[in-house]
Amino acid sequence: MTDDRLPLAELMAKTGDGDFLHTIAESVLQIIMEADVDGLVGASRHERSGDRTTWRNGYRDRSLDTRLGTLNLRIPKLRTGAYFPGFLEPRKTVEKALVAVIQEAWIAGVSTRRVDELVQAMGMTGISKSSVSKLCKDIDERVHAFLKRPLTGDWPYLWLDATYLKVREGGRIVSVAAIIAVAVNTEGKREIVGLHIGPSEAEPFWSSFLKDLARRGLTGVKLVISDAHEGLKAAITRVLSATWQRCRVHFMRNALAYVPKGQNTVVAAAIRQVFLQPDHAAATQVWRQVADQLRTRWPKLGACMDDAEHDVLAYMTFPEQHRVKLHSTNPLERLNKEVKRRADVVGIFPNEDSIIRLVGAVLLEQNDEYQLQHRYMQIEGMAALATPMIEEAQPLQITPKAA
Repeated sequence: MTDDRLPLAELMAKTGDGDFLHTIAESVLQIIMEADVDGLVGASRHERSGDRTTWRNGYRDRSLDTRLGTLNLRIPKLRTGAYFPGFLEPRKTVEKALVAVIQEAWIAGVSTRRVDELVQAMGMTGISKSSVSKLCKDIDERVHAFLKRPLTGDWPYLWLDATYLKVREGGRIVSVAAIIAVAVNTEGKREIVGLHIGPSEAEPFWSSFLKDLARRGLTGVKLVISDAHEGLKAAITRVLSATWQRCRVHFMRNALAYVPKGQNTVVAAAIRQVFLQPDHAAATQVWRQVADQLRTRWPKLGACMDDAEHDVLAYMTFPEQHRVKLHSTNPLERLNKEVKRRADVVGIFPNEDSIIRLVGAVLLEQNDEYQLQHRYMQIEGMAALATPMIEEAQPLQITPKAA
């Protein structure tokens, strides 16, 4: 048999320093293929042998993407039978792995342009913007299975919050709300239970979303925590028969808008006295006292507090050990920031399906992390939810000081 190996010195003479490893890789793989074919044929090239079973029949070109760049290989062909090198067999797996890398990069917030640069940096020929989008559609199956999964058991607490994203619609760029729903079950475990895209102010939108959650098995909801979206309260009452908790943080921002900036600190401190009270009755009493004090200087602020009293203090009727996480949508803050961080890379989404694909993948990833964490809420307080806990506000008893 002939020796197809090239001496190291000859290879170095044929290539520059930058192409040396690339050429070595091509030569080694070519030697492997030639040796394989020698064994199949029963003889080396131009060798006469009684053990010969077939003859060579030229080559076919095939490229192989590696970390050293794209290797150009010449695969030997046979007159009878077929030969395909074993080291190229895993290519399908490699291609699947590459698709997975591209998907994960896109989910992680890498733009399609940067994905193309990443692929080229790995020594491959790059990938078009449309190809990236096509590959990422494979995420849809996992995302839809996650977002449409059945929900079992009771879910006493439900948080709803909106993140606004830009999307192309009918030749225009519009802002839509991506509503994220997070719930806690009676075991104290937290899960992301839903995602919906649409106009957040419309009551039909909220009703449709909540009905979809109910169809999937969301039952036993006692309290829904969200910002003050128009139409949401009616939808909660009609679909879930649950109490609504207006986000305390958002309320404070709305209330302080009626006050000059120089007085914000003082007014905020006065209102926060309400939230330091031990129970619903005391909180209601202090709320009314603070509202009466503030309305003398800022009538609109007093009216705002009158309207918001029951909704902002709704959480005070629930178990004390749960209240710290019930008064606002702050538990969703970190999740929303992560969604925005990754969505900002895209900028303007081409359609709503692409929003669901990306945001849904982020939520799927975050939900997996939730499952590895400890209970989000103490399970001891869940038993108290079975009994009525709303207390009637009683007048605050003040004992006069002795003369």
